[in-house]
Amino acid sequence: MSTASVPLPNWITYGLMPLLNLLVAFFISGLVVWWIGEDPLAALKLLIEGSLGRGDAIGFTLFYATSFIFTGLSVAVAFHAGLFNIGSEGQAYLGGLGAALVALALDRYVPWYVTMPFAVIGAALFGAAWAFIPAWLQAKRGSHVVITTIMFNFIGAALMVYLLVNVLIVPGKMAPETRTFLPGGQLPKLDWLMAWFGLKLGPAPFNVSFLIALVMAFLVWVLIWRTKLGYEMRTLGISPSAAIYAGIPYGRTVIIAMLISGGLAGMMALNPVMGASARLQVEFVGGAGFVGIAVSLMGRSHPLGIVLAALLFGILYQGGADLSFEMPNITREMIVVIQGLVILFAGALEYMFRPAMVHLYQRLKRA
Repeated sequence: MSTASVPLPNWITYGLMPLLNLLVAFFISGLVVWWIGEDPLAALKLLIEGSLGRGDAIGFTLFYATSFIFTGLSVAVAFHAGLFNIGSEGQAYLGGLGAALVALALDRYVPWYVTMPFAVIGAALFGAAWAFIPAWLQAKRGSHVVITTIMFNFIGAALMVYLLVNVLIVPGKMAPETRTFLPGGQLPKLDWLMAWFGLKLGPAPFNVSFLIALVMAFLVWVLIWRTKLGYEMRTLGISPSAAIYAGIPYGRTVIIAMLISGGLAGMMALNPVMGASARLQVEFVGGAGFVGIAVSLMGRSHPLGIVLAALLFGILYQGGADLSFEMPNITREMIVVIQGLVILFAGALEYMFRPAMVHLYQRLKRA
């Protein structure tokens, strides 16, 4: 019997194997660092200190992780329905437009806590709307969602540039961006949360959207594992033919799953747009939509795993910036290589150790 069909305990599937993959990725990364003439252990120490060693470093790490939680959840929801949504990048762009329009409309009249729920709804609606067309094409015309969502990433980026250059730009300014939001349109920093642990946030833009991301992670868990819709999505993802035979409407489930996925990607924009820069800028997503794919794969499409994987990538992003500054031989491109190795072993080679784990587990079970 193939080892792929042998069930393993969750602590092995979701705990031990991802840990082994991560250790192998860091081991090979250490060999790369050693090959270019640097000390791997010293580099690892700088990476950890640069991401977790100070209050502001932790703030930047959690800021990056917040964006990755949203996009990771976006990819996971679609994946549970058997869909590979690669359009989180474009959906986040449109989500930023929705959040910015709400902030520009309300920041003069109400405080941030009144603007925030409308901004969440606006970001989610715009992100979901950008996911609707690929979803409809998949459900009704059989167009593969991977292809259509990739193309919509480019369309969304081009649309954002056009709007910022020709419509939303501040008259007389050269920078393609909106005006700075007033305090009523800004999400406050979580310096009080850092103060609980005796840390100072400093200039880090760690903000309330982190709490929103955690709430969304819990709600996704409830949706996927505690609702009828989640059961239908998981059934469709495991076996479309069995789902259709059981009476689960294919088209409706695909569209709803993609709308939820697009809405989560759109909410990612709350973090950089309203929490960090307090204005809508070009390329504010910064590749978070694509990192969300790796985060979802590494987290096994489970909300808790996604939160932990997002924290890991936040550490790599923030610690990598400090590492490339302290060790000039380790360039920013080298950090991307390390991230790529983590993605390779956590995603593409996620079951590399499964046959050995199955044999070892069966031997220990018999013993």
